[in-house]
Amino acid sequence: MKIIFMGTPDFAVPVLRTLYESRHEVVAVYTKPDEERGRGKKVSFSPVKEYALESGIPVYQPEKLRAKETVEVLKKIEADLIVVAAYGKILKKNVLEMKRFGCINVHASLLPSYRGAAPIQWAVINGEKKSGVTIMQMDEGLDTGDILNMREIELDPKETSGSLFEKLSAIGGPLLLETLDALEAGRLQPRKQGETDTAYALMLDKSMGEIDYGRTASEAERWIRGLDPWPSAYTYLNGRILKIWDAEVIPCSSEEAPGTVVEVTKRDFSVRFREGALRIKELQPEGKIRMTSDAFLRGYDLKAGEVFTKKPQTEEAL
Repeated sequence: MKIIFMGTPDFAVPVLRTLYESRHEVVAVYTKPDEERGRGKKVSFSPVKEYALESGIPVYQPEKLRAKETVEVLKKIEADLIVVAAYGKILKKNVLEMKRFGCINVHASLLPSYRGAAPIQWAVINGEKKSGVTIMQMDEGLDTGDILNMREIELDPKETSGSLFEKLSAIGGPLLLETLDALEAGRLQPRKQGETDTAYALMLDKSMGEIDYGRTASEAERWIRGLDPWPSAYTYLNGRILKIWDAEVIPCSSEEAPGTVVEVTKRDFSVRFREGALRIKELQPEGKIRMTSDAFLRGYDLKAGEVFTKKPQTEEAL
């Protein structure tokens, strides 16, 4: 089968690799335009573009997929199917119906739950016990098309969005090939998604990483894991950013205000939340590398009673 692949981030690369190394032919790759990053405005390729160039696959990077000239180019590419995996652009009806088998999507959730841009992170944040990958026939809605295939996994109690990302990206490729075999053989039995009580998995931004001490310790611990590795959970100590990477929920009988350090040992320290406390195991001071709490405490004289804040205490601290 001749296939056009559309994808952009790391998640899509194992799917593309599996497809490229299979009996199918990837005739073109579509990915988002290059970005300028850092102070030097260095041009950065998407992970999918990097793999496609290494593999000799033609790459297209239109600003707008719906533009007339872009649609005309897409029409001229001989293909049976378009496969989409975290492309980052909306496909309109004329594209969805352009090729013989239409467009299918590799989505990192158990649809209809967690439609949207950040299903992996929100599954961890919300404390889901299971997640998975869904292969879906795309329609004009946002992740609302018929389900073609699905694979489910259980989440580890200390799952981070990074570790779940790796697991689901590894599942996507083999599940896609299984689906393509069934598609060619006429064995697919699409099923409607139905409705879901789960909110759309909206894209995360850096501001969402600021730790809220009004949450319960359990909620905050899930946020820390769900935002690892990006955008990361952070707080402020004496006006300096302190990222928190690993924490353990513990009971707390202290009457101190939320955000207060209630215990300091040689190994770690604990911070009170609205309900319970978090024992901080791994963190990253501003301008430093990730480190264990005992390493941090050897260089910082943290004392019980100090308070972590939700924002810098002074303008100068920024």
